[in-house]
Amino acid sequence: MARSAVSTRRLAARSLAAFLVTGLLLTGCAAGWGGGAGGGGANSINVLMVNNPQMVDLEKLTATHFTKDTGISVNFTTLPENDVRDKISQEFSSQAGTYDVASLSNFEVPIYARSGWIAPLDRYLAADPGFDQSDILGPMTQSLSGADGKPYGEPFYGESSFLMYRKDVLAAKGIDMPAHPTWPQVADIAAKVDGAQKGMAGICLRGQPGWGQVFAPLTTVVNTFGGAWFTQDWHAQVDGEGFRQATWFYVDLVRSHGETGASQAGFTECLNDLQQGNAAMWCDATSAAGSLEATDSPVRGKIGYVAAPVVQTNSSGWLYAWSWSIQQASTKKDNAWKFISWASGKDYENLVGNELGWSKVPAGKRASTYQIPPYVRQAAAFAEPTRAAIESADPRNPGVQPRPALGIQFVDIPEFPDVGTQVSQLVSSAIAGKTSVDAALKQGQALAEDVAERYRSRTSG
Repeated sequence: MARSAVSTRRLAARSLAAFLVTGLLLTGCAAGWGGGAGGGGANSINVLMVNNPQMVDLEKLTATHFTKDTGISVNFTTLPENDVRDKISQEFSSQAGTYDVASLSNFEVPIYARSGWIAPLDRYLAADPGFDQSDILGPMTQSLSGADGKPYGEPFYGESSFLMYRKDVLAAKGIDMPAHPTWPQVADIAAKVDGAQKGMAGICLRGQPGWGQVFAPLTTVVNTFGGAWFTQDWHAQVDGEGFRQATWFYVDLVRSHGETGASQAGFTECLNDLQQGNAAMWCDATSAAGSLEATDSPVRGKIGYVAAPVVQTNSSGWLYAWSWSIQQASTKKDNAWKFISWASGKDYENLVGNELGWSKVPAGKRASTYQIPPYVRQAAAFAEPTRAAIESADPRNPGVQPRPALGIQFVDIPEFPDVGTQVSQLVSSAIAGKTSVDAALKQGQALAEDVAERYRSRTSG
């Protein structure tokens, strides 16, 4: 998420969850309501989107390309991530019809699809074979589909996670990094390179509170250690053996060989630490590689990229996408699809690369992107590891047991931002040494069980 989507959404977590829960209860009367799109004329659409750099580039290119070719004008409303999530949840839950298209992540799309707030895209895809849905990376299609199997969103760009490490530091210690390391191997390497250079930690891992901060990487560790937030029949497992072992391992690793101030370190802090030589390794978003390999990066060419570490699973990388969806209440769905087909289409990456530079390509969604020679040359160090990480992600089966909801680094239910953030605060306290892991998880179990009980009641009812 090129400003890693999981790294910034934490502030809106509770308000989003509360609004979604309320909206789900109102779905029966809201989903079928049909307002018109808010102004701009019959041959225009309104798009509500996050102000990430890739979207800003899109806005620059729209008039001279999409509008020129189609005659459809696009009115953009662009807001910071926390603000846009709040506005989208209000707009779509009420089915106000003001906006035809919005940028949603793979967390919201399945929830909004269940609520009837967004339109299925299957009929548009059937009429637009040039879009080539088969070229969209499989895990992206899965994570943006509804329970009915129909796609409800198309990715604009995506990411997974992998392990980044200083090749020169490991080489100086005579250490070879496996292409598919295990977490015990990574912990052993972290111990060996801790202090290899002045002020250098063995590894950087997020410890900052937030469902999209510490629990983005930590939930993937839980998955591969054999744990889960919930069983398939909705019983909380926060104090279960797999969850407990993973959390103990993570906390011990970051306390023993991690960065200074780990309990307050998130995506940005770890990125800075790796760039400035304050960490030898970092497991996090694939989108970070673009910054590490930028022309002005002090570590450009020094970083190696391998698969996210595992224990019991074959892969453990997470999955995230900023995507486009059409509001069900829109009266301009055909034009909305034309915009999505262009913005997420096969030719858009070439347009960005040729006009704005190949480092700005919104990658991570199409297999064909990784066959564009100029892009592959620009992203030679990380393009293939990124593609492999995304393609190996399985949002339906991220661990060793069946799950009750989609999601790798999250559980795709409206309540997760709230419960995930609350439990993350407890885990961050354990990283800071203010409480024990067992005490943190005992309290976390009670919080998660409250959520689980609600879902068991709905199932039995």
